[in-house]
Amino acid sequence: MIIEFLVDDVDSVHDNLTGFVTNFVTKPTTMPWGNRSLLFRDPDGNLVNFFTPVTPAAIEKFAR
Repeated sequence: MIIEFLVDDVDSVHDNLTGFVTNFVTKPTTMPWGNRSLLFRDPDGNLVNFFTPVTPAAIEKFAR
C-alpha cells in the first residue's frame, strides 16, 4: 500500500522533510505520467508519496 498526498509544491515538501525523514526512496522526480513525486518510508515501513501534477494533462486530471 502507498499513502498518497496531492501537494502544491513537492520540492518544498522535500525541503521541509529533509532532516526529519531518512528513508527517502526517491527524491523529487518528474514521472512519465506528468506528476512530480517524492517517495519515502515512514518509521513503520509504509510507503508515502507526495506528488504535484506538472504537465498540462496531469494538471487537468487533478483540477479541482
